[in-house]
Amino acid sequence: MKEYISRPKYDNRFEPFIGKPVIKVLIGQRRVGKSYLLLQVQDAITQMGNPCNFIYVDKEDDAFSHIVTAADLTEYIKSKSRADVANYLLVDEIQEIEDFENSIRSFAAKPNYDIYITGSNSELLSGELATRLSGRYIEIQVYSLDFKEFVMFHDLKDDSKKLPDYLKYGGMPFLRHLDLKEDIAYEYLKNVFAGILYRDIVGRYSIRNVNFLDRLVHFVADNIGSILNAKKISDYLKSQRVNISVNVVLDYLSYLTNSQIIIPVKRMDLKGKRIFEIGEKFYFQDLGIRNALVGFRPSDMGKLLENCVFNHLISHGYTVYTGDWQQREIDFVAEKNNERTYIQATYLLTEPATVEREFGNLALIQDNYPKLVVSMDASFSNTINGIAHWNLERFLEEFE
Repeated sequence: MKEYISRPKYDNRFEPFIGKPVIKVLIGQRRVGKSYLLLQVQDAITQMGNPCNFIYVDKEDDAFSHIVTAADLTEYIKSKSRADVANYLLVDEIQEIEDFENSIRSFAAKPNYDIYITGSNSELLSGELATRLSGRYIEIQVYSLDFKEFVMFHDLKDDSKKLPDYLKYGGMPFLRHLDLKEDIAYEYLKNVFAGILYRDIVGRYSIRNVNFLDRLVHFVADNIGSILNAKKISDYLKSQRVNISVNVVLDYLSYLTNSQIIIPVKRMDLKGKRIFEIGEKFYFQDLGIRNALVGFRPSDMGKLLENCVFNHLISHGYTVYTGDWQQREIDFVAEKNNERTYIQATYLLTEPATVEREFGNLALIQDNYPKLVVSMDASFSNTINGIAHWNLERFLEEFE
């Protein structure tokens, strides 16, 4: 068995469902560590001490290249099954198997199968699997390493470079095997992106205009944290002599979102308590991939910090919106367990106008939920008018 570093925060997400008659679906961008989480699941089951039979299918391993259709999968599972013990079925990158849901549905109905599958496309649960198995699966979203995981994977102690390196190289787990140098790390991350682009987008959706797709990714990378809509993007591209319709922009954005390269964040009208239908923010699921594509620039630190705060929130189970309060922007409205936190993210609080904007926008919201400003400042005041300030490193280490 491969060696791996355990990611404890995922234990609480899958362990309550071990042995339960629901399909466990791990969804995440390629190379974020889903395969190793399956090994973590396998070890957790083994440690329970009950007799069991593991059936493992890895669609990124050539040894399983013969499993192409649902019928192939069914035949393979039957050949490896045992009647005298519980069968634990683990299938990695299941979207590579045509009509896989037909096979999974069949075994999910049997009493001695416990099923775990992974996929790299967020559409996985929007089609037949969701229709046919409504209420019989749980989805566990897997992200690249958060800051504490990054420090653990790279065995960093009190290294003053750990936060700058995290902002620069992101959290793809394989980077622990490489030197954290731009020419090495970014070459690997560009290859990861190319694999996602061609396997999960160009191949899956039969994309012809790859050049436009590449331009769109770079545009979003340059505008993380900005409110965007398809028309705004289309107009910009026309100014660059790229004539693309709004509908095509929408389609391509959905493909990038489904592959989990980027994650959209909807706007919430905090006064009217409704979600706006147009205008979203987009963030990269991994900062390292973003920086590998467009370069790591000190002038982008405000954007990177905001993206980093967003990634931390979603990886810790928060549902996140961007807020609008009487045309004042609230960077993040983070909700979990029926609680809410308002968060402003900014690079530095060195200018009085910045302090007034970030704290002032939060002060306008007259409710009792916590309000927090996050920045890189290490020595700024802890609170202003009851609104807390945390520096980014503290936020990444303590906010859960």
